[in-house]
Amino acid sequence: MAHRAPSGRAPAAAPAPSRRLARRVLVLFTLSLSCSYLCYSLLCCCGGGPAAPRARCAPARAAAAAKKLLQKSRPCGRPPPAEPPGSAAPARRPREPPAPPAGSPAGPGSPPGPARPGAKRLPQAIVVGVKKGGTRAVLEFIRVHPDVRALGTEPHFFDRNYDRGLEWYRSLMPRTLDSQITVEKTPSYFVTKEAPRRIFNMSRDTKLIVVVRNPVTRAISDYTQTLSKKPDIPTFEGLSFRNRSLGLVDTSWNAIRIGMYAVHLESWLQYFPLSQIHFVSGEKLITDPAGEMGKVQDFLGIKRVITDKHFYFNKTKGFPCLKKSESSGLPRCLGKSKGRTHVQIDPEVIEQLRDFYRPYNIKFYETVGQDFRWE
Repeated sequence: MAHRAPSGRAPAAAPAPSRRLARRVLVLFTLSLSCSYLCYSLLCCCGGGPAAPRARCAPARAAAAAKKLLQKSRPCGRPPPAEPPGSAAPARRPREPPAPPAGSPAGPGSPPGPARPGAKRLPQAIVVGVKKGGTRAVLEFIRVHPDVRALGTEPHFFDRNYDRGLEWYRSLMPRTLDSQITVEKTPSYFVTKEAPRRIFNMSRDTKLIVVVRNPVTRAISDYTQTLSKKPDIPTFEGLSFRNRSLGLVDTSWNAIRIGMYAVHLESWLQYFPLSQIHFVSGEKLITDPAGEMGKVQDFLGIKRVITDKHFYFNKTKGFPCLKKSESSGLPRCLGKSKGRTHVQIDPEVIEQLRDFYRPYNIKFYETVGQDFRWE
């Protein structure tokens, strides 16, 4: 029979050394697990992974490169680090748009479509005069040629807008191919003193076209145009003479002054040789437009494309018109302002003006080597 312990006494406790040993084993086991996990993590971060336990970590890289590597690989299946509270997500860099094809308009708001051919160039030829001589007809006729592109409006760069600069002037020009010629027309250049020097400074190789007409007829045409805009101006006779009884012509009146061709030509010959100036007869431009335009094409160095087949005579207006225009391919005459009926002038006044212009005309004929038969 077993012996019972005395009443009131607790059971005996386990010896103290065995408890301390258990605690030490538990601590060592925990440390070993922690070290194993730490080594495993280090191997993963260095790119060795489970399949390469013997790989050694490379030397420390730059902070930015390590961060980029961690973001790409996400080793050991760990999720990406959470953003700190209140921080904004990094903006995604937009993809660069593809570059536009060469020659196409660039910049915001550019309309889509094929690139426009050619480039804007400074004019190689300029119709510099004269007002009411037939300059608009020459411009419209020459625009039919495929090797010519012309500015339709008068830019007045070398007389009124010179301070805007050559780049502004260039921006007005039509686009041309390398094989094409750019042409502009501003008749007031011929009587502007600064124009020859300014055009020479732009390009000494510029070709100049001057359309001239009987100066008396030209003055009457000039006055007719002004009268249509300002009906209250004085009479032609009153503007033409300082003293009609003495035959003193008022050369300060622009309509008279323009017709003194020899005087104005002197300024141009200071900068350009005669070989670079072509004179078109305003009278022959009406009676033989194909012949005059053939000479213009020769002067510009382009093939004679504009011929008789391009013209027909309009009896109502009294001058030739194009069978095909540049823009529409349909028959086209000049505007309503062309072909006005001139005001009636006293024949004696006309004779006095012929006498006044005669010495200027003769000098002009001799200078250019061409008789326009205005006498």
